Amino acid sequence: MEEQIKRAVRNMNISYVLFWVLPAFLIGAGEFELLPVGLLADDVRATYYFETIGILLTAICVPLSLKLFSLVLKKKIDNLTIPVALQRYTVWSNIRLALLEGVILFNVFCYYFTLSSTGNLCMLIGLTASFFCLPSERRLRNELRITKDNPE
Repeated sequence: MEEQIKRAVRNMNISYVLFWVLPAFLIGAGEFELLPVGLLADDVRATYYFETIGILLTAICVPLSLKLFSLVLKKKIDNLTIPVALQRYTVWSNIRLALLEGVILFNVFCYYFTLSSTGNLCMLIGLTASFFCLPSERRLRNELRITKDNPE
């Protein structure tokens, strides 16, 4: 049981690190002008659409990723056996990070393509929300109600 918990936490930690590496890589690529910086800066209509989609995506996905996880945890994962619950917990944790990653990546591209600070702000909102998804063994044990003395 302890080995499964440690493996689940390790997998979630790897996902979390990769979650931060991809935006960092894209930001570096944008700063070194490997991305087409300012490609749509002169197009007011495209800038408006990118900003609107970025804002709506952020406004929908950030609360959804945080609240959806707690709802799934209460309704679906609590009733399962520990090994299955660990597996589902890891999957839903990755889904939550994927939702936030989508928001962040879209807004990084929005910022570099349109040079509008709205994309930057929405990206920072997504990155800040990821701190609420920080994986740890203590958090996993609390959310799945697993004690060290009695794993069942």
